[in-house]
Amino acid sequence: MASRSVTIFFFFFFFLSLLFFSAISEASKCSGKEFPLIRNISELPQSDYGRGGLAHTTVAGSLLHGLKEVEVWLQTFSPGSGTPIHRHSCEEVFVVLKGSGTVYLAPSSYEKYPGKPQEFFIYANSTFHIPVNDVHQVQNTNEHEDLQVLVVISRPPIKVFIYENWLMPHTAAKLKFPFLWDEECLEIEPPPKDEL
Repeated sequence: MASRSVTIFFFFFFFLSLLFFSAISEASKCSGKEFPLIRNISELPQSDYGRGGLAHTTVAGSLLHGLKEVEVWLQTFSPGSGTPIHRHSCEEVFVVLKGSGTVYLAPSSYEKYPGKPQEFFIYANSTFHIPVNDVHQVQNTNEHEDLQVLVVISRPPIKVFIYENWLMPHTAAKLKFPFLWDEECLEIEPPPKDEL
């Protein structure tokens, strides 16, 4: 009888230990503590987050790696794909690693709506930046090659406001926060409207 009680105790202890360590592992997945200082980009998690034509990797992030001032992404857009029309309250710098495409930028953030955007051709080894709250869109307009960019943003995690078109009023833009790659780590209520 004592042997059976000991067996049950050890089974119960083992089961509780598994639950405890899986809870710690789940919590630390987004804490940055499990990531080594030196990482191989090809071994980092990558996803399309339900957006056809996108491959996103957070190379160095606030929620995944504990950064406070900047975040770095590697994004690849297949031909014909790109970002939605959007704005955010952070600065953004792009380095085009391969391919080509078009950046659409409506810098009139003080008007009621973005309006007709300016178009800029981007290509391998080019770089560009997006100022705070300027409505923009990045598109792979090359029919034959992927567009791959390295992106650096300030003030992560970002609040993104998405537009259906360039004539949609700023006040009607839809807030997406946390954004797709932060949803697992940051499950909170949306913050109030942005500065505009």
